[in-house]
Amino acid sequence: MRKRIVEPMPNEKILVGVAWPYVNGEKHIGQIAGAYLPPDTFARYQRLIGNDVLMVSGSDTHGTPIMLKAEAEGITPEAVVEKYHGLFVQGCLDMGITFDLYTHTDTQNHWDVTQQMFLRHFETGYIYKDEQKQLFDPLAGRFLADRYVEGICPHCGAAGARGDQCDNCGRLYDALELINPRSKITGSTELEVRSTEHFFLDMAKMNGPLLEWIATDKDHWRPHVLNSTRGQLELRELRGRPITRDLDWGVTIPEALGAYPDKRIYVWYDAVIGYLSAAVEWAAIVGDADAWRAWWDADVNPAARIYNFIGKDNIVFHTIIWPGMLMGYNAGASHLNLPYDVPANEYLNLGAQKFSTSRGNVIGFNAILEDFQPDAVRYVLTSLAPETADVEFTWQDFMDRVNNELVANWGNLVNRVMGFAYKRFEGRVPDPGTLTPEDAAFLDEIKAGYATVGALYGAVKLKAALLETRRLSQRVNQYLNDHAPWKAIATDPQGAARAVYVALQAIDWLNLMWGPILPHSAEKVHAMLGYAGALFGTQYTQVVEDVRGSHLVLRYDGTSATGRWAAGTLPVGQPLREPSALFIKLDDAALAKWTGEEADAGEPG
Repeated sequence: MRKRIVEPMPNEKILVGVAWPYVNGEKHIGQIAGAYLPPDTFARYQRLIGNDVLMVSGSDTHGTPIMLKAEAEGITPEAVVEKYHGLFVQGCLDMGITFDLYTHTDTQNHWDVTQQMFLRHFETGYIYKDEQKQLFDPLAGRFLADRYVEGICPHCGAAGARGDQCDNCGRLYDALELINPRSKITGSTELEVRSTEHFFLDMAKMNGPLLEWIATDKDHWRPHVLNSTRGQLELRELRGRPITRDLDWGVTIPEALGAYPDKRIYVWYDAVIGYLSAAVEWAAIVGDADAWRAWWDADVNPAARIYNFIGKDNIVFHTIIWPGMLMGYNAGASHLNLPYDVPANEYLNLGAQKFSTSRGNVIGFNAILEDFQPDAVRYVLTSLAPETADVEFTWQDFMDRVNNELVANWGNLVNRVMGFAYKRFEGRVPDPGTLTPEDAAFLDEIKAGYATVGALYGAVKLKAALLETRRLSQRVNQYLNDHAPWKAIATDPQGAARAVYVALQAIDWLNLMWGPILPHSAEKVHAMLGYAGALFGTQYTQVVEDVRGSHLVLRYDGTSATGRWAAGTLPVGQPLREPSALFIKLDDAALAKWTGEEADAGEPG
């Protein structure tokens, strides 16, 4: 099959839909590495090349993990949402994750969009009512929604499998198929099977159309995403799946379908709709109610590209269930764009086990940012990106990558060139005179990174983009070692000026290439080079009034970043700002809190 090559074009509409996290606790760096940092890096690059990016997500407030957390802490689900939604928003601010809108699902807007899609699916025959047998816990006096029960996976035999999906093998199943099921409310294994009426999504209708869909123009998908999706569809096991539960927390069933006061639309149906509802909410906030259509409405802009960034445990929901839901919606009068790509990551593991909030195997998102520079965390998590296979995180590796790669390569390069230029050339960009052919060829090599690094960012090969940018940075270090301007300044001041100018120009270009991964230090280098204004724009929080109550959202203004991906010329004579170290070199003392070992303090590098 001929590969589909997507060339970057100006002002393309790119929707970056980011997995909606449960707000049942502090998120961990495994989740950040898998689903939240990669879309930010990708979105920053897309803005830099001039594309119109809308990056959206929000806190999933309706999942049973929130209810379990509320019951464990003896508080209301609303209190859990308020606490952990704000914590995640703060983490995104500190890390620099640039959501155009980060909201949550307990808004009237999300309820409205979810109920509209529910009604459309009912009208097109993709939703029907039926009786279902479910596990019932007599001690709790309630039916057990999927995550209120766990047991042994019926497919791979993994222990601790949830009632709807196995984290180990990714397969979907009915909770009744679990081996040795146990209630997560009471711990009881003496469960009953009882009948209850629910609404079902007719996924059997989707199997054929989904197989046709994934067979067309999907060569840009990651192999493990495409293979796992194709494998499940070729089994032709899709069948009606209940999308309501016997709960009192969540989106209500549309009144047009009858009165169901004790049932709610279940989380896995309503959460994926958040990619659409968040775009609709963003449009209302910016004052143009139809603005969301430029990304979503296939009748308005079928060329818009939608990316869904997730972890591998969410693949089936984003390559089967959500596209199937969109197909069911499109059976009506209007049409929505289907995902263009689902760049799901594998797991970042800790101690040979996957990070897990529910199982206590975590390094907290907010906690790590209290102790380490956000760009250091961003660098390590990108260099470890589990794009094609699970990756192990260790604190020794974290320190080695910060010290031996980030500090020794990019940090050292910027520090020594900027410090020397500021001190020996009166705080200005020196006049190089006439560049030699060698200098010109060297700068052409660095400039070529806009194409090579850019292609990797655009293909969501973020680890490879980091490696190529680091290689180019090392080439500048080699150039400096070869020309040694700190020695030449005494005998050949013009030659020293030329070498420093070439290095500063290369740093200026490389700073933009590093920018999607290292935005905080990129702003600092941008300022030290004498440029005015922000390189990437600003993030801020906002309180939005809603019929269901006010809620905190995260916003981003990236107008200053748009269209900057180009090799400009560093102006001769431009005043430099006094430089300072970009990164802090780590030692055992910096890690003592995390490793339990005591050592000396860190130093700038």
